[in-house]
Amino acid sequence: MALLPALLLLLLGLAALAAVLAAVLLSLPSYDIPPGVNQPAKLRLVLAALLGTAALGRILEKTGLCNQITFGRYVRQGRKLGVDPKLFIQDLQFNKVPVRVYQPKATSDGRRRALIFFHGGGWVFGSLDTYEKVCRYLSRESVSVVVSVQYRLAPEHKYPAAYEDCLNATIHFMKNAEHYGVDPANITVCGDSAGGNLAAAVSQTLAGRSDLPRLRAQVLIYPGLQALDFNLPSYHQNRGVPLLFRERAAFFALQYLNGHALHMQEVLEGSHIPPDMRLKYRKWVSPDHIPQKFKVRGVKLRRSTDFIAEVYETVKRFCEPNLCPLLAEDAVVQQLPQSFILTCEYDVLRDDGLLYKKRLEDNGVPVTWYHLEDGFHGIISLYDYCGLSFPSGKRGLDSVVNFLKSL
Repeated sequence: MALLPALLLLLLGLAALAAVLAAVLLSLPSYDIPPGVNQPAKLRLVLAALLGTAALGRILEKTGLCNQITFGRYVRQGRKLGVDPKLFIQDLQFNKVPVRVYQPKATSDGRRRALIFFHGGGWVFGSLDTYEKVCRYLSRESVSVVVSVQYRLAPEHKYPAAYEDCLNATIHFMKNAEHYGVDPANITVCGDSAGGNLAAAVSQTLAGRSDLPRLRAQVLIYPGLQALDFNLPSYHQNRGVPLLFRERAAFFALQYLNGHALHMQEVLEGSHIPPDMRLKYRKWVSPDHIPQKFKVRGVKLRRSTDFIAEVYETVKRFCEPNLCPLLAEDAVVQQLPQSFILTCEYDVLRDDGLLYKKRLEDNGVPVTWYHLEDGFHGIISLYDYCGLSFPSGKRGLDSVVNFLKSL
C-alpha cells in the first residue's frame, strides 16, 4: 500500500509527459522552419523545446501548481557561471535598479568605453543570468565596461516600469561613469528584441538632455519598435518562425502595456487604431517603405477591418514613443546618436528595424546596418546556450563587437 502514492505520482508524471509530447507533435506542422535559415535541424530542436515548455507550463497552471509565466522564467533562467579570468563582475544597484557590471581586468591607457545592456524576452522573460554569457562576451571581446540592467518585468509591472528602470539606471551610470574608469563621452545603450525597444526609448529621452553627456551610440538588435501594424510583410512571411511568432509579438506588447493579452485578435487584425491615426503614421509605418527585395517571399494584402473604439481605449498608449519609438517626431529622431541596427531575415520584427533604419537615415543620423540573411529572432540570445549556438548568431554578436571597437 505504501507504494501506491509513489506509483500514482509516477503515473501522473508519465501522463503529463505524454500530454507534452502530444502537444509538441501536434503543434510542429503549424510552424515554419524556412529552408534558408541557419541550421534548420537545430532550430527545429529549439522549437520542440519551446513548444514542450509551453505545453508543460499550461499543464502546471491548470493543476494549480505553478503559473505558466513563472515556469517559463524558471526554464529560461541561466545557470550561475564561475569566475571569469578576464573580467571583474559585481552585482550592484543603480537608483534601486539591480545591475551587473562587467569590467575588463586588463590595464588600460585611458578611460574605457561602456555599453549599457537591456536584455530581451518580451518584457516578460529574461534576467541578468539569462544574458550572462552574452554580456561576458561583449565585455571581453570589445574590452568595454558592460552594465546589464535587470528591469522590472510584465505582467506584474506594466509599462512604463521597464522603461523607467532602464532610464534611471542609465542616468545613474552616466553621472558616475568615471568611478568605473569609463569615458562619459563614450557610453552606448544596447538591447535585443524588447531590450532594443527599451534602448531606443532611452536614447530618445536622453537626446535632448543638456545636463548629461551625449550618448555615443545606440545598438538595436532585432528591436520591436511599434504596435500599430502587425501586418507588415515580415509579420506574415515569418508568422510561424521561432523564436517569436506573430501572435506572441502582440501578446508580449499587450502584457507590457496592460498586464494581460485581452483583445489580442483585434490588435493583430488592426482594429485597435483609428483610421485618422493610422493615416497620420502611415508616413513612418507602412509596407511602402520596405525595400522591394524584402517582399519577394510574398506579401499578404491587409484586408480592411472595422475600427473598434472600445479596444483603442485600452491600448491607446501604443501611440506613445516611449512604448513605440518608431513613432517619435522628426525633431527627436534628428538628435539621436550614431546607430547600429541588426535585423534577421526570418524574424517578424525585421520590418520594424528596416523602418527605423529609414527614419534615422532620413533624419541624417549615421546608421550601420547588419542583416543576417539566414538569421531568426532571438538567435543572439542562444549564444553558447546548452549547445544550441548558431554560427549566424555568433556573426551577429561579432558585428556588434566590431561596431563598438570602432567608436
